[in-house]
Amino acid sequence: MQSSGHRLRDVEHHPLLNNEEDFDGPSSESELPDQIWFIRDGCGLVCAFITWFLVLYADFVVTFVMLLPSKNFWFALINGVAFNFLAVLALTSHLRTMLTDPGAVPKGNATKEYMDSLQLKPGEVIYKCPKCCSIKPERAHHCSICKRCIRKMDHHCPWVNNCVGENNQKFFVLFTMYISIISAHALILAGFQFFTCVKDQWTECSDFSPPAAVILLIFLCLEALLFLTFTAVMFGTQIHSICNDETEIERLKNEKPTWERRVRWEGMRMVFGGQPSLLWINPFAGLRLRRLLSRTRKGGAEFSV
Repeated sequence: MQSSGHRLRDVEHHPLLNNEEDFDGPSSESELPDQIWFIRDGCGLVCAFITWFLVLYADFVVTFVMLLPSKNFWFALINGVAFNFLAVLALTSHLRTMLTDPGAVPKGNATKEYMDSLQLKPGEVIYKCPKCCSIKPERAHHCSICKRCIRKMDHHCPWVNNCVGENNQKFFVLFTMYISIISAHALILAGFQFFTCVKDQWTECSDFSPPAAVILLIFLCLEALLFLTFTAVMFGTQIHSICNDETEIERLKNEKPTWERRVRWEGMRMVFGGQPSLLWINPFAGLRLRRLLSRTRKGGAEFSV
């Protein structure tokens, strides 16, 4: 419902009433200090498992089929370290995307007591989500899978089993970037391996038999080509959205901006944090491992982002 009155913004900065015990859903854990955000969705969990399996499969083929049998020690060492390092960054980015609260609005805070505490002026407008009974900040949308309203929700991605929102968009961008890089790397190595094996007539080019090596390499090439195409396009789309300060949902709905847009570098700084630095491409940034381990010993875990 649109109104000529003022639309309340940044309502999430007010003290919110938290009546989580009256609701059940996959995201009630996000407000608890000793729990991590986790969506219990069967399809998303299967897709996340497939993602990890395919990355580990690519790592197996690159390491054990192509690099370890190589006669060139430095070629195998440099490419092996680089590929595995990038694979670790990709999987870490995937975990951070999946286990980070994307920006969920507290469920059930649209109570009469809370409305009265806001001391709204006459004509001032707020928006209530009828599905999760929460006050919707500007640019928040309800996700039927997460069962929550998500601030700056871009889309729900089953491959990371989570929504992409204002808190985890950085990690999603890093995930797509690193996957596209290791996919291109794997394609180059596979092409070089095919050339070397054909030149040597498949003798001593791999510890696997020629038929097994060919099958493994063909599957790797198909996987890498598919992943490279998908993640490169997604990476470009995400960067474009960040630079234009427009989520995918807002673009598809053709919503006219009622907010002050942060475009180009200002938008990048808002998502990645601070001035350009190596922290922008570091998925471990903001992860307090010591605090995480202490919470785990107490029966829970918390990621600080």
